[in-house]
Amino acid sequence: MVRKAQENDLEEILFIYNKARAYMRANGNKGQWRNGYPSRSVLEYDIAQERLFVEEDDFGIYGVFMLLVGDDPTYRIIREGEWLDDSPYAVIHRIASSGRRSGVLREALSYASLSSRHIRIDTHQDNIPMQKALEKEGFSKRGIIICDDGTDRIAFERISS
Repeated sequence: MVRKAQENDLEEILFIYNKARAYMRANGNKGQWRNGYPSRSVLEYDIAQERLFVEEDDFGIYGVFMLLVGDDPTYRIIREGEWLDDSPYAVIHRIASSGRRSGVLREALSYASLSSRHIRIDTHQDNIPMQKALEKEGFSKRGIIICDDGTDRIAFERISS
């Protein structure tokens, strides 16, 4: 089940991000989510904006993601490629799994698809598992965007019929 994250979920959410960072480091992705990103303050802001979501079952939270429906400033400029079109879209950021269940990305995409058939997402060049998962879910590489911290990310896009 997907639901909006609440303030009292923060400790579990932080635990999931710690596990996700450890997984990335163990799998060759040493450049993404450095210095404790996403921080507690970023997550508190997302919760206050009602755009942080958790995936949970009877045993607790196993996935987390930020969903923004509408224009994302970091997606306005794309290098080495182009977007499929300029129709309204939703963006998934900061998706992470505890590793307890598979299908976290698919569940987040299914939930996002309720808001928009047009979805954009990005990932670090070293995050090969995420790149493969996105391609498996029907996304295509569109080019390079620049994150708020000035680093490059590979941008992906999918428009469902």
